[in-house]
Amino acid sequence: MLEQPLVNRVANSRLFTIDLEELYPKGELVPFDLKGYLFMELILKEKDFREALQALDWEQYRGKNLAVFCSTDAIIPLWAYMLVATHAAPFVADIALCEPAEFVEKAFLKKLATYDISVCEGQRIVIKGCSDKPVPASAYLEITRRLQPVALSIMFGEPCSTVPVYKRTKVEK
Repeated sequence: MLEQPLVNRVANSRLFTIDLEELYPKGELVPFDLKGYLFMELILKEKDFREALQALDWEQYRGKNLAVFCSTDAIIPLWAYMLVATHAAPFVADIALCEPAEFVEKAFLKKLATYDISVCEGQRIVIKGCSDKPVPASAYLEITRRLQPVALSIMFGEPCSTVPVYKRTKVEK
C-alpha cells in the first residue's frame, strides 16, 4: 500500500487570519482621577487647575495609557479634559475619557476605526478566537461590521475549527 504524504490543508487554504489580540493596548494603564483637583470635591477652579497641571510631573506617564475620569458626582467643564490632553499628549501612549475598566474597549475601537481593511478585499477571513489577553466583544462586532462589505467570507475561531459568521452571496457582489 502506497502511503500518501500528509497535507496541511489549513496552511494551503488561503485563509486570511486576523488576530485581534495584536491590537491590545501596549503599556501600563494609569487612572487620572480629576477628583483630587476639585474644590471641596464639587467644582473645578480654572486657575487652580491650570497651576496644578503645570506643576505635575508628566514624565511619570511616559509611554503609559491614561484613563481620565472623575470619581465624584461633579460637573466637569469640557475645557478641563482639553487641558489634561494638552499636558498629557506629549508623554502618554494613549489617552481616553473613561473609567480605567473601559479603557481597553475604547482603545480597541479606536484602533479598529483605522484598521486597513483593503488587504481583506475578496478574502476568506478568520477572526482568531483564542487569545491570552481579554479582547472585548465589541471588537469582534466592529471588525465584522467593517469587513462585511469587502470580505468573501468571515469565520470565527481557529483555521482548523471555525464557525461561519458571514458569506457573501452572489447577489451582494
